[in-house]
Amino acid sequence: MSLYGNLLSSDQFQCSICLDIFNNPSSTPCGHSFCVTCINQYWDGAKVCQCPLCKRTFQKRPDLQINRTLREITEQFRSMSGGGAEGGGVAKEKKGVKGRQCAMPNELLDELTRKLPRPHASMPITSEDQGGEPSPGNPVAASSSVPVQSPLSTMIGAGGPPQVQPRPAESYGRRRFTVSGAADSHNIPLCDIHHRGIMIFCRTDGECICPECEAEVHPDHDTVTVEAAWVDKQVQLKEMEAQNQEMIQQRLVKIEDIRSSVSQLELVVERATMGSVCMFSALTAALERAQAELMNVMQANRQTAANRADALIRQLELEVEQLRRRESVLAQLSTTDDHLQGVKNFATVTAPLPTNDWSGVSITCDLGINAIYRSLAGEVEKFQEQLRGIIETGFTESSSSTSSLETSPARPQPRMRRVQEFAVDVTLDCNTAHPRLLVSDDMKSVRCGDRHQLLPDNIERFDRVVCVLGREAITSGRHYWEVQVGGKTDWDLGVARQSINRKGKIDVTPNNGYWFLSLRDKNKYAFRTEPSTDVHLNLRPNKIGIFVDFDRGQVSFYNVDAKIHIYTFNDTFTECIFPFFSPCTNRSGKNDGPLVITPVDMSE
Repeated sequence: MSLYGNLLSSDQFQCSICLDIFNNPSSTPCGHSFCVTCINQYWDGAKVCQCPLCKRTFQKRPDLQINRTLREITEQFRSMSGGGAEGGGVAKEKKGVKGRQCAMPNELLDELTRKLPRPHASMPITSEDQGGEPSPGNPVAASSSVPVQSPLSTMIGAGGPPQVQPRPAESYGRRRFTVSGAADSHNIPLCDIHHRGIMIFCRTDGECICPECEAEVHPDHDTVTVEAAWVDKQVQLKEMEAQNQEMIQQRLVKIEDIRSSVSQLELVVERATMGSVCMFSALTAALERAQAELMNVMQANRQTAANRADALIRQLELEVEQLRRRESVLAQLSTTDDHLQGVKNFATVTAPLPTNDWSGVSITCDLGINAIYRSLAGEVEKFQEQLRGIIETGFTESSSSTSSLETSPARPQPRMRRVQEFAVDVTLDCNTAHPRLLVSDDMKSVRCGDRHQLLPDNIERFDRVVCVLGREAITSGRHYWEVQVGGKTDWDLGVARQSINRKGKIDVTPNNGYWFLSLRDKNKYAFRTEPSTDVHLNLRPNKIGIFVDFDRGQVSFYNVDAKIHIYTFNDTFTECIFPFFSPCTNRSGKNDGPLVITPVDMSE
């Protein structure tokens, strides 16, 4: 069988409308080819344009162009099959001479080789392209993954038409041949226009195209194979993945920065709150003290002036009485008829009386309060200076202290005296004391021993935290007590609710029912919140006062000796609470001093 018989048939160049070889073939958008005249006449007068073969409907009549490549191949086929036979000759060939052999000149073979599609280097010709189906009688078709050379490539490599050995008829299947040649439908998608495999990527337009598109539409563009383009894209993908990962890391770092800023803001708010509370509390205390002193001084001066006025009035009344008696004697003497007696008594009656000069005597209106006002003005100036410093630099650890407006220890604050009015008798509950704690017989003091005592492990007793509760429950109202802490390096004082956990490790926070002030390492004061709130004190307290207003949910702490408010915590109490004491561990004798509940002394 000749090469023509193996490769080409008139069916592949036949218009399905006129059943003749293509005359000026044209391809529709769906990929089927017809004579341009036939398809135009087929659509003339039709309301809807459809493909005669696949019945695909086109909303708008396609603007058809002549497929020049197919026309050249058709002309070549005509010249090889008998010199340009038209419709009748082709019909005869279809009926009787289909698959006949013919000679092929070398120059026509070269032209046809150039026109026909060639397999891509990365696409081996499979059994489908060879026209065979997998079967025991066709070993080439049975292995679709083995590359097979086409007869045309064999002929080109030999330099001329080879002698092709005929194969049995059953080994030849109908070859799938599109307008632009054979293609592997399993691996490569086809071009919608030319029905050739899309194996080329145009870098200029960024499109995947077939060889015909490259020749017709993209002749001068920068093109590479799809595989090479994909290698480049993979490199770009890796770069984008690295950039994306870097952006993710940057944003994670920013999230941590923001969270850190929020934590820092909380610390700043706590410091500012503490500083402002201390500052305004000190100013309020100074104002209250000044007001109280003013009232006392004015009252004392008023009383002094009243007493002086009374004394002066009594003295004047005595002199008035003496002057009136003398007036009576003078009146009698002036009316006497005894001239001798009148002369003798005249010297006695007219002698000067022992009276005072009252011209410069008066009661002053000076209340003696200028010194108090001057002192208060000095305190206000300090307050203003502190305000200016806060405006410029904000609250710092030094500005949050109470140094600038601390009250004098010798002058008690009225506010301090008011909370002392609610003093209660507090004793320790030894049933709650940790085994290392030593409670005094009067239940008023507690310290930490060196070893555990043999005590019953009842449910009320703390077994890990060295602390003890007070015996008196607080369920309402206001309560105040004082504890001696002088000489200790560590301690905890405050209140705790009844339902707290007393076994094992305890998280001592308000959420868990603990409200207390702590001292660590002699000078680190803090209130146990989450996180802990640092409390800055310039004067180290020797005695701590604890005030509880159950109804308002307040726990306040005072420096009793300096009469200074230290800190107030606000919360809501939902159950009864008890006084809380912890002398902390003795630290090998460095903190072995006791906590002592002392009587409240309200004297000046």
